[in-house]
Amino acid sequence: MSAKSRKEQLEEMLAIDPNDSFLRYGLAMEYFSAGENETAARHFHELLQLDPEYVPAYLMAGQTLLRLGDEEAARATLQAGIAVATRKGDAHTAGEMLGLLQTLG
Repeated sequence: MSAKSRKEQLEEMLAIDPNDSFLRYGLAMEYFSAGENETAARHFHELLQLDPEYVPAYLMAGQTLLRLGDEEAARATLQAGIAVATRKGDAHTAGEMLGLLQTLG
């Protein structure tokens, strides 16, 4: 019997507590790291619907959307994320998102 993957473990924990933002972010990151961009984007979107104050998700959602070639959605996500990060006093993440946004021209 093989051990469960990190994705499987996160999915099981989310089945128990689907409103856990940290678990949902972790699962989205697992898909992002594996290059499963459509699934990662879906999980980031679900996370931001559930918890629109979860600042790191905006940055990663923007990066994922860029991987998928959806520059318009990436731009909108990053702009929204900058506003949330600024309001929450997270200058570091706001700066990262601004930098990424500026690379888009």
